Amino acid sequence: MSSQTILVTGAAGFLGSHLCDTLLNEGHKVIGSDNFATGKSTNLAHLAGESRFSFLEQDITRAFDPGPVDYVFNFASPASPVDYHRLGIQTLEVGSIGTQNTLEIAKKYNAGYLHASTSECYGDPEVHPQVESYWGNVNPVGPRSVYDEAKRFSEAMVTAYHRYHGVNTHLVRIFNTYGPRLAFNDGRVISNFMIQALRGEPITIYGDGSQTRSFCYVSDLIDGIVRLSRSEEHLPVNIGNPIEWTILECANEVLSVTGSKSEIVRKPLPQDDPTRRRPDITRAKTLLGWEPKVPLREGLERSLTYFQSSNG
Repeated sequence: MSSQTILVTGAAGFLGSHLCDTLLNEGHKVIGSDNFATGKSTNLAHLAGESRFSFLEQDITRAFDPGPVDYVFNFASPASPVDYHRLGIQTLEVGSIGTQNTLEIAKKYNAGYLHASTSECYGDPEVHPQVESYWGNVNPVGPRSVYDEAKRFSEAMVTAYHRYHGVNTHLVRIFNTYGPRLAFNDGRVISNFMIQALRGEPITIYGDGSQTRSFCYVSDLIDGIVRLSRSEEHLPVNIGNPIEWTILECANEVLSVTGSKSEIVRKPLPQDDPTRRRPDITRAKTLLGWEPKVPLREGLERSLTYFQSSNG
């Protein structure tokens, strides 16, 4: 495809920075924006000499105009429990005001738009695996609600801009993803386990370890997202790895990859923590010709050097 000018919000985050790399490698001009509430400048440091990349330090809850763009990827939001518990009000604002501000940019410039939504829209699901038509089992006033409901509201706003304003929108529901640049202090499963194992600290499991997650390597996820952005599909699409792991199995896999002798310790399960998480990716396979390629063991091995260098 021809070169485009693309806005990526949340560009200094884990997923946003990888997305910027992919788009630049395809020959596009990328405008990255972030306010560094959770993003890290080090995630973009390698782009300092890239002429096709420019950066705006910007809080998207404040209206802004990046100039003409062909596409908007909205990845701005705290995304880990540690971050959205710390920044609860800001998470709600970025998922409402921020989403509308970025949709206004897409509307103004007749640009395409993709919103990074989440498997958290399904809450603690009563349907397994999770299909896009499932409306979810979410506690609207629980401790996770600042994130869950911000993302659910964003989906409604994005859909409304498509329905009422004709914006070419796309919605991706992202399942657990890992890889280099994943923050190692944000409470996510892979980063927690890798850092604890490398430091020889006890690996912390919440509950009995039987709850499940499905872990997608970052390169697979970004591939699926880019494919979705170029599709004609406007309804939500799950992107994630359908292979389900218990938390205990994941911990043992991390111990094996790192060669760590860390012991496993158990702590109480947090309120509203999902007991099961696995995407049904039938729609992604059918609509996008996409499915993940990197198995968990290989992904952990690819990530090891990064976590070793971050182990400080």
